[in-house]
Parts: sequence; C-alpha cells; structure tokens
Amino acid sequence: MRTALSVLVTALALPGCAQRAPLEPAAGSSLPVAPYGAKSTPDADALLTPPPQAAPARNVELRSRSEERADDPFDLPPE
Repeated sequence: MRTALSVLVTALALPGCAQRAPLEPAAGSSLPVAPYGAKSTPDADALLTPPPQAAPARNVELRSRSEERADDPFDLPPE
C-alpha cells in the first residue's frame, strides 16, 4: 500500500518538473559576454544549441555480407 502511494505521488509530481517557460538568466545576473569576434551576445537558445561538431550526423551503413577485418596495428596484448 505504501509503495503504491509513493509511486502515485511520484507519478503526479513528475510532470511538474517539466520546463514550460523559455530560459532566462536568474534575477540580478546576465548572459555571458559575447565570444571573441562576435558582433552580439547570443541568446539562451543559441547557447543551448550544440554546434555540428558536438552532435555529428550518423553514418549508418549496413553491411550486406561479412568481410574480413583489416589488421589493426594498435591491437596489442597487455603487458
């Protein structure tokens, strides 16, 4: 009974943790200064968007048949 009650309370409280408003700096503080060479300070959404190098596109190439692996010169036994 107690476990079911705690699960129910958690299930009801969890949706309250979701963000519903856009991000803004805390009261009394500001966004970081503009990066070197930038003409303006980026907003919160621009700061949270990762650059392409941080999240590259996946190259999913499925193999149609098994192939022999090439020799790996760095595959050394432990010392």
